[in-house]
Amino acid sequence: MCLTGMPGAGKSTVAAVLKEKGFSVIIMGDIVREEAVRRNMELTDTNLGNLMIKLREQMGPGAIAHLIIRKMEECNFNDETNNLVIDGIRNISEVQILKKIGHVKIIAVHASPSRRFEYIKKRARSDKPLSTKDFFTRDKRELKVGISEPIALANESLPNNNLSIKELKKKTFQIVQKWLDKVN
Repeated sequence: MCLTGMPGAGKSTVAAVLKEKGFSVIIMGDIVREEAVRRNMELTDTNLGNLMIKLREQMGPGAIAHLIIRKMEECNFNDETNNLVIDGIRNISEVQILKKIGHVKIIAVHASPSRRFEYIKKRARSDKPLSTKDFFTRDKRELKVGISEPIALANESLPNNNLSIKELKKKTFQIVQKWLDKVN
């Protein structure tokens, strides 16, 4: 299960909801943060964004998916016994790489820019944008790496503009249960 959507749309909340249901979760942004720590970089939005782009320049557009597969191998993840959520798909190359190791479905989480900025301001992360200018710079960076394509090609869309956590959970479970019923 792959989650995509613009920053602050609610992907991490959806991932947390699925974790409650027993899914394993890998957050693509955490993979980039781990690489930044390995390189002794400060975890700022600018540094992480530049590193994300640099990794893609060096390893191709699916770079983060390759790093995820490496992490899965290190953790002995077995997709026969575990359902996995990958939070933060940024381009279709990542999806294509992940399809080589398992069955992939995509949920695109949507929220308006004003709602997303509101959600982001509440985050307790060092890389959150502090101003609307930083927020829109980040959006442009995400669009540049190709996030619009997995959003457009997602199997399901999950609007998250005015949902309570309870409503978001319910809608997420409905989508995922429908998929699981087809697989089982």
